[in-house]
Amino acid sequence: QVQLVESGGGLVQAGGSLRLSCAASGSIFSISAMGWYRQAPGKQRELVATITRGGTTNYADSVKGRFTISRDNAKNTVYLQMNSLKPEDTAVYYCNADGIATMTYVTFNCWGQGTQVTVSS
Repeated sequence: QVQLVESGGGLVQAGGSLRLSCAASGSIFSISAMGWYRQAPGKQRELVATITRGGTTNYADSVKGRFTISRDNAKNTVYLQMNSLKPEDTAVYYCNADGIATMTYVTFNCWGQGTQVTVSS
């Protein structure tokens, strides 16, 4: 099994910064893409940013220029640096990973439990 554990959420004032981390552990042979998604109350889960193993990134238009995704392949960890936060960034942020499991070499897609980010105006 593969587990993703997020950390770094919290309450911040508008204009402030937060850094989210997500560490993958378990029966991991390799991880290809990792990403961050968010879900605000009453809304669907949406993509925030993704990053490939090689470092190619993709961002939602709403966060471009403010958020930066990065990863440490050796640690199976992905980060999300969030600057210039706005109240509309308030949501539960979820980590996601695509990869291959050890032993079975079966592909997996795994979600973390989520971490709350609240931006006050």
